Amino acid sequence: MGPPSQTNITNVRKRTIYQLDTPFSTVSWPDISLEDQESILELLCSLLSSLGQHRRDHVKPSKGKRAAKREKVTADQKDLAKDQPIPQAPELGLEVDIGFNVITRNFEGKSRGESGHAENADGDVDMQTNETVYSMVFVARGDQSSAFNCQFPRMVATATKELPPDSQTRLIGFSKSCSERLSKSLHIPRVSSIAIKRDAPGCKALWDFVREKVPPVDAAWLGKPQDQTSYLPTRINSIETTVGQKKARKT
Repeated sequence: MGPPSQTNITNVRKRTIYQLDTPFSTVSWPDISLEDQESILELLCSLLSSLGQHRRDHVKPSKGKRAAKREKVTADQKDLAKDQPIPQAPELGLEVDIGFNVITRNFEGKSRGESGHAENADGDVDMQTNETVYSMVFVARGDQSSAFNCQFPRMVATATKELPPDSQTRLIGFSKSCSERLSKSLHIPRVSSIAIKRDAPGCKALWDFVREKVPPVDAAWLGKPQDQTSYLPTRINSIETTVGQKKARKT
């Protein structure tokens, strides 16, 4: 096929589109080197391994309600279960939230200054006061679309803007795929995000490393107003783009 003719080039339809944006709409993820991400992931998996081991040994994976109805349990198995009570889960489990929904709900409650709530494994509602603050939030960015996790920087910045920089929640986004590795550590089918509350037991080594390597989320427009401000005019980008040819009507 030869090059387009001069007539086709001159007949290309064009139109101008406009781009409007504001510096207040986006908050960038903290910049973390791949080497530091790998070290943080290693420390995190090591910390969560006790929770995964407890689930692996004492929590039966759900196969659905229909499968549970079809399953027949003998009387001997019931007696054995009574004689061997399930050990209590590690204390760390009370300080770790897993999943997009519960983390988002708690951040929203913190931002509004309200109490949050979440259902536990028994279906009961656990009330959480607005003093509940996450020290670290981990997101498997490499396994998700950006549309699924783009709100995390804004949530973290908004919820912890009143805290001193050294105590603000650290947001760690793993660039490489790591969901499968986290799932294996927790013995959960799928893990997209994990949040650890402040003063969680056994987290000192991880927190010290994260605080040293990961800066707080930067959202300058949420900070206190400066003494001297300058007027910034509206910026409108004009872009000329081509428009596809109209299809000929069938007669």
